[in-house]
Amino acid sequence: VQLQASGGGLVQTGGSLRLSCTASRRTSSNNGMAWFRQSPGKEREFVAGISWRGASTSYSDSVKGRFTVSRDSSKDTLFLQMNSLKPEDTAVYYCAVSRSPYASSDRSTYNYWGQGTQVTVSS
Repeated sequence: VQLQASGGGLVQTGGSLRLSCTASRRTSSNNGMAWFRQSPGKEREFVAGISWRGASTSYSDSVKGRFTVSRDSSKDTLFLQMNSLKPEDTAVYYCAVSRSPYASSDRSTYNYWGQGTQVTVSS
């Protein structure tokens, strides 16, 4: 399975971006999916996750209330709507497919990763 992430870019503080991630084949439809991010010098961290049917979502405390994760299983596409962006949101954002129907914050539970898309928030 290949994951293609897109939608990153440069935005000012308070702005919005919408990330998309499309799987190359219909493997992700029964699996949880998630977004992670990584800044220079930091470990890759969990941002948001969604279960295989989209009934359950979870967020890191740092993005709760500002970001919304969703998915269109018919198109094997994962989304991340990011509002009220802050400079500390600057990172490379990665999408991932879980081995299970649910999305954990544990990176080791994901077996497929996208190539990443850069998000830069200027102050």
